[in-house]
Amino acid sequence: MKKVLALMGSPRKNKNTDILLDYLLQNIEDTEYEINKVYLGDMKINHCTGCNYCGSKGQCVFKDDMISIYEGFDSSDIVILAAPLYFNSINGLAKNMIDRCQKYWSIKYQLGQEYKRNVERVGLFLSVGGAEYSHNQFNGAIPIIDFFFKAINVKYKGNYFVSNTDNRPINKRLDVREELKEIGKNIWTIEDFYLHR
Repeated sequence: MKKVLALMGSPRKNKNTDILLDYLLQNIEDTEYEINKVYLGDMKINHCTGCNYCGSKGQCVFKDDMISIYEGFDSSDIVILAAPLYFNSINGLAKNMIDRCQKYWSIKYQLGQEYKRNVERVGLFLSVGGAEYSHNQFNGAIPIIDFFFKAINVKYKGNYFVSNTDNRPINKRLDVREELKEIGKNIWTIEDFYLHR
């Protein structure tokens, strides 16, 4: 059974980002996948202070709720991050969690240890933006997610972006629901994708 770690990075439950993530998760075959959905807003995650403790010890100096997320990264086959677009990039709640993944960079490049290097794992990024569609609307978020997935050694398999959610919320978008239904059903085998609605 494959394990899915789904990180809901918005502080707003049952709103656009959360609904978008649920559309995907509802269609992942639960007989083949064990899904762990985590609300980052419910967790106590300290800010990375750049202390470099992880560079010498391979562990973060903070013993907070990030420990359970690290365990999720270490044991999951699929990592999904759903985070809204704030000020042209991912929101601070999600970025704070990503900053704490310095531990993985340190393990690999300062301490020279192997971490999931030859393990087949995939990552997906879902995001919403309130503004009307523009072709480069999510460009500020993509490099951050790319480096995040590289740090935890998952293949960046796809993006699913939805614009104009201030005027057309996710729960009114049947086209989005149908597309995510197909992605969810084929989450492990789907080809790399970039969809922006």
